[in-house]
Amino acid sequence: MTSEDTPENNPEDLSFEDKQMQEERKSQHALRGLISAIRYFFKDRLSILDNANPESTIEGIERDISFKGFNLWILIPAILIASVGLNANSTAVIVGAMLISPLMGPIMGIGLSIGIYDFQLLKRSMRNLAIAVVVSIITSTVFFFIIPLDDASSELLARTQPDIRDVFIGFLGGLAGILAGSRKEKGNVIPGVAIATALMPPLCTAGYGLATLQFQYFLGAAYLFLINAFFIALATVLVVRYLRFPVKSFLESRTERRAKFFLWLTVLVMIIPASIIFVNVVQDTLYLKKVNQFIDKNIQYQDCEVVKRDIKITDSISYINIVMFGERIPEKTIQSWQSILDGIVDNTKLRIFQGSDQESLPEVQKLVDMYTDTQEKIADREEAIKNLENEIERYKQEALPFSLLKEIRINYPEVHSIKMGRMVYADFEKEDAHAQPNFFVWWKGELPDSTQIKRQRQLQRWLETRLLEDSITVTTVK
Repeated sequence: MTSEDTPENNPEDLSFEDKQMQEERKSQHALRGLISAIRYFFKDRLSILDNANPESTIEGIERDISFKGFNLWILIPAILIASVGLNANSTAVIVGAMLISPLMGPIMGIGLSIGIYDFQLLKRSMRNLAIAVVVSIITSTVFFFIIPLDDASSELLARTQPDIRDVFIGFLGGLAGILAGSRKEKGNVIPGVAIATALMPPLCTAGYGLATLQFQYFLGAAYLFLINAFFIALATVLVVRYLRFPVKSFLESRTERRAKFFLWLTVLVMIIPASIIFVNVVQDTLYLKKVNQFIDKNIQYQDCEVVKRDIKITDSISYINIVMFGERIPEKTIQSWQSILDGIVDNTKLRIFQGSDQESLPEVQKLVDMYTDTQEKIADREEAIKNLENEIERYKQEALPFSLLKEIRINYPEVHSIKMGRMVYADFEKEDAHAQPNFFVWWKGELPDSTQIKRQRQLQRWLETRLLEDSITVTTVK
């Protein structure tokens, strides 16, 4: 048998099992090729090892760590600008302060020093970060002590309750920052990272909490800053390790394991409280959604209107305070609403304030006064509009019609030109004043004076009849 006659070269001589195995081998080979191609595509597209420049990255981060001289004088105005933005509730001003803030330097320095085992750099970074934090809090505290806020603005309150989302923002922002900083060609990512991670506003909010002795604001804002700073540093550590930056000293395996243990323990300590807060926020959001849907769907009564709703959430029992204007709502109806509410959410009390209940809720009286004042203003405006409409209507009635000019031109072709209008005549001795139509007539030049006088009288009588006026003045102008 020749080689051409072997079963491999003559598929017709293969058994069914051999053919099936051969097809499977071909399929497996094609699948391995596809997987290899996909792996190469993603490796080529997602690789961050190319174009990395560890030396210049380390040099740049070390240069931005120190907080003295220029950096310190930049930090103080940035803190003051951010404080003004929080005071005025201006997002644009706060963003501007974050753009000029130099706080990212020592934070990325901490991550870099851990990643390359440079403990001298770690001490230096932590010392400078501590200086920056203390200066920032003192500056903002003095600002808010001198220029206090009556009520905390929405921008300020947004920095007092960090949750798991801030963990992601801090980590992803730090990841973008160190990836951009590790390139040979530096991009403009760092300003965006400074805005996204928002390191400056929490420190200003902490200063506000100290200035106003509201320590819950201080603790919440300090925790938010700590989350952002820690996860920026953590992202820096991971990227530095992945890019294999040159290390300054090698650790014993036991010491390295201990360092990693404390690092990940700190991660858990940071994440757990933020996760709990996030779960509470989600629960409160779902609760508010259900309650508002209940109010929109069920709190309806003939000739009544919901003018205010106030939902107070507590750990034990929550309250839905609803202010209604209109007819008195029977207690039986309110009880039926409470029964529906009990089937939707637990531990929630519905309180309807109306009519004589106003004294039990000071806010309701303010709302009633505001409502009454608004109604009075609306009534005054409606009366003013009605008076203006009457004046316009009276003016239209008193105004001489333009069609009269065409009639005069047809009936009195000898008239050259004419002026007409209503004039007020006042007799101060008789204390009388009235308006009457007046016409000033220019006759054509060839018309004799006697004929002008005759035609003027005819025109006056015709106008009195036409306009149904008892007194009309027609004057010939030479």
